[in-house]
Amino acid sequence: MKRLAAAILMVPTLTLAAGFTLESPDVSPEQPIAYKHVFKGFGCEGDNVSPMLVWKNAPKEAKSFAVTVYDPDAPTGSGWWHWVVFNLPADTASLAQGVGDPTAGKLPKGAVQSRTDFGKTGWGGPCPPQGDKPHRYIFTVHALKTDKLDLDENTPAAMVGFMLNDNSLAKASFTAKYGRK
Repeated sequence: MKRLAAAILMVPTLTLAAGFTLESPDVSPEQPIAYKHVFKGFGCEGDNVSPMLVWKNAPKEAKSFAVTVYDPDAPTGSGWWHWVVFNLPADTASLAQGVGDPTAGKLPKGAVQSRTDFGKTGWGGPCPPQGDKPHRYIFTVHALKTDKLDLDENTPAAMVGFMLNDNSLAKASFTAKYGRK
């Protein structure tokens, strides 16, 4: 039931994203995610480096942006949030590789990385269970009608997601995959 709800929530992404695009020179849609971006922990030994993301043709009314990365295939019953960044200023059109490291201080001033399902802030790369089918990772940029969400780094990803949907002007997404043998 929760997967169906997640699928229904993703349908507006296709409708609202006319002209608004998200891409990455580091991650290609429908292709395996490079080991450099894979989580380090839970049996995975990747470098856990967030990929570069670039968006174009955002709505002119956007007052801020947010970026999320979500795995709907995680065997949790509710998916898995890998990255949640919000309060990105309206003049932001990209995130450089590696900004997901909360100790790096590379995000634009005022931007917030909140808690992922790994229980901490920042990028948490793919790490599906060994032997499971490859998981899908949905990268989304959200154009928001507010300049700031009144949330902090301790806010759970699901609450941020609720606020993103409540303040959304448009979304652009792509999906990549990663699996372990």
